[in-house]
Amino acid sequence: MNLISKKFNELSATEIYEILKARSEIFILEQNIHYQDMDDIDYNSLHCFFMENNKVTAYLRAFYQDKDIVKLGRVLTLKHGMGLGKDLMEQSLKSIKEKMNCKKICMDAQKHAVGFYEKFGFKVVSNDFLEEGIIHVVMELEYNTNSNLHE
Repeated sequence: MNLISKKFNELSATEIYEILKARSEIFILEQNIHYQDMDDIDYNSLHCFFMENNKVTAYLRAFYQDKDIVKLGRVLTLKHGMGLGKDLMEQSLKSIKEKMNCKKICMDAQKHAVGFYEKFGFKVVSNDFLEEGIIHVVMELEYNTNSNLHE
């Protein structure tokens, strides 16, 4: 599957709608998280996703947390056990490297997903903390501009 990677102002109305629908399905309906999903960070994010039959099947967003630190968030797949998450991460990390100048990528990862993110070179750098009723940890992937992201 080919990754679609766009800034907010490049997204079509259909893409925005399908992204928000997928995020709602996973985080609000499936994981029962009650929060304001549309937090204005989307305006300044790189949106990386797969679409199939005009539906978003996997998604994440990347935004600058600091000058040279990019933060990942809203990572999801609607089809589980098919390698979609792996493809999303591999292709998104390449796209982030190409489109965003940063020395580090970080995320607040749900604890149950730590092993998945470690396969891409992310390391746990915090103690457990509770976010929206789910245990999370901060994970980071460091690289310099002369090296390649873990592939």
